[in-house]
Amino acid sequence: MSIRLFINDVLTLGVSIELDREQSHYLATVMRQKVGDSVALFNGRDGEWAALITGIEKRTVILDIQQQTKPQSNEPDLWLAFAPIKKARLDFIAQKATELGVDRLIPVMTRRTIVDRVKTDRMVANAVEAAEQCERLTVPTVGDVTKLEKLLQDWPSDRHLMFCDEDLSGEPAHAALQKVAAKSNPGPWGLLIGPEGGFDDAERRMIRQHPNCVTVSLGPRVLRADTAAMAAISLWQSALGDW
Repeated sequence: MSIRLFINDVLTLGVSIELDREQSHYLATVMRQKVGDSVALFNGRDGEWAALITGIEKRTVILDIQQQTKPQSNEPDLWLAFAPIKKARLDFIAQKATELGVDRLIPVMTRRTIVDRVKTDRMVANAVEAAEQCERLTVPTVGDVTKLEKLLQDWPSDRHLMFCDEDLSGEPAHAALQKVAAKSNPGPWGLLIGPEGGFDDAERRMIRQHPNCVTVSLGPRVLRADTAAMAAISLWQSALGDW
């Protein structure tokens, strides 16, 4: 499989691109690429393009764009809002949500969230790396850390909110999503996953009262937050996404 890199430059036929120091080091030193080798590039806007390495200088690799290999396509309009967890598992969520096709990641502070700082730049780096490896043509955006109350207040009026409630009072997720799938235009969605220990009672009432809320159950077992996120994404993708 060809090496893939996400870049911000415009991609079009005949353009010459100088990679930044980090990506140049990755290609020339880590991956031991040479002049004449081919690399795949994407920027989330112009599709995927084959590029030829035409120069390797001390800290810069130069690429010439050769041809488009894939036209641009976008992921389903799905957001994942989740309470941040410890670093390694937060990395896991960013990586796997990207692989599963989430379009936007939103860290949400709740009353039981135990993590008080979130490095969103680290989340972006994990999302970029995952997008490069899984061959998607976009990288999910990462929103600023926000409080639950603010998230609900600013939630778009046209976007459904799938609330994965651990108390099992919601309809089984697959059945609830199949009902929506029967409609001609289910529209954009977001998934809301709580912290370890779940939402408190006041938060759950607030979420359930939101006009866009669809409360669902992810089954009889208590899931870790990262497991719940992956389960919810998978169920949504199978019913309403591009699977």
